[in-house]
Amino acid sequence: MHSYPHFRAGELDSVSSSAGYPSAAVSTKTKSPKRIDQADRRTKIRIDPPVSKPEPQLENRPLFKLSPRTHQLLGVQISGTGSYVPSRIVTNEELEESRGFEPGWIEQRSGIKERRYVAPGEATSDMCIHAARRAMADAGVTAEDVDLILVGTFTPDYITPSTACLVQDALGIDAPAVDLSAACSGFMYALVTGSQYIATGNSKCALILGADTNSVLVNPNDQRTAPLFGDGAGAVVLKPGSKEQGLSCYQLGSDGGGKDSLYVPAGGSACRIDQDHLDEMSQYLLMDGRTVFKWAIQALTGTVNLVLEKQGLTADDIKLFIAHQANSRIISKATNVIGIPDEKVFMNMHKYGNTSGGSIPIALDEARRAGLFKAGDTVLLSGFGAGLSWGTALFRW
Repeated sequence: MHSYPHFRAGELDSVSSSAGYPSAAVSTKTKSPKRIDQADRRTKIRIDPPVSKPEPQLENRPLFKLSPRTHQLLGVQISGTGSYVPSRIVTNEELEESRGFEPGWIEQRSGIKERRYVAPGEATSDMCIHAARRAMADAGVTAEDVDLILVGTFTPDYITPSTACLVQDALGIDAPAVDLSAACSGFMYALVTGSQYIATGNSKCALILGADTNSVLVNPNDQRTAPLFGDGAGAVVLKPGSKEQGLSCYQLGSDGGGKDSLYVPAGGSACRIDQDHLDEMSQYLLMDGRTVFKWAIQALTGTVNLVLEKQGLTADDIKLFIAHQANSRIISKATNVIGIPDEKVFMNMHKYGNTSGGSIPIALDEARRAGLFKAGDTVLLSGFGAGLSWGTALFRW
């Protein structure tokens, strides 16, 4: 088993209002009320989805169906990175005290020690704007240079307009802007889509973001799910690069047959929210944790081995591995199987929890600023989540 964190990115200030950036923000921890009997604190969690279930799936259906198809997109470079996390720190101890969660369970099962929650009135677009400004400054580009904005998120400010449009307006950018919804794989889908625009010459400077405000989507009393998630945003700026730079091999995949493993039952056109759904808390995320855990390990090992094999590479050829920061046990088990050594695995979920679409770009920004890779290195990225969906890529820096 890997220990965590493998990299502390310069022991970043845990009360900063963004990932790895100086800030005057302070923790908003409050004194927890006197602990009472946990049985009185806990709210009964509905296990079965409060909506009609599809027909049972065949028992011999594979947990993970790996497609053999991969692709390549070269001539693309990441010229700048940036990230942002809210200033409010919510520790495991706070959740154990206020929600009656079992002491020590959260860290033992996930590797997560704390997470960040948005302040009242703070939304996904606000986090995106902060991250975008930092990435643009890092790349040395202005609003006039950006000609495309893509945001990977499944927690938009509104059903419509898109979060990307709100970012475009706030930054004063003249460009098309659109959201991509692929949950925890959202940033990888946005990265590949933006790279297509750059590689074909239809974009010269693309702003690609991944962000989610998970604290509004989880049932705060669900001890199996709520402690795992946090809020955050990350961004990269894509520009044309050399013929050696870019996505040397990647795969995007999906398996909608696993949708019931991780989904929000009510709120879409298939199940419109009424009072009964609110009473049942059907507007919150439901997750079959055991199934998702097993699936994620298979998804990571299967797709990572696939892209390495297609390029004739081994773990020795990879400078750094950045997986979606969902759970340290998932990453540890997968990297043990693949044979990626501890020193090449980046983890920061102990500080931020699972930030979904924000996970990979936040980690990428921290790792780059810590000097963990340089020009010419190959970084392995892999996202996986609801859909079910995944995206794995070898990015040559």
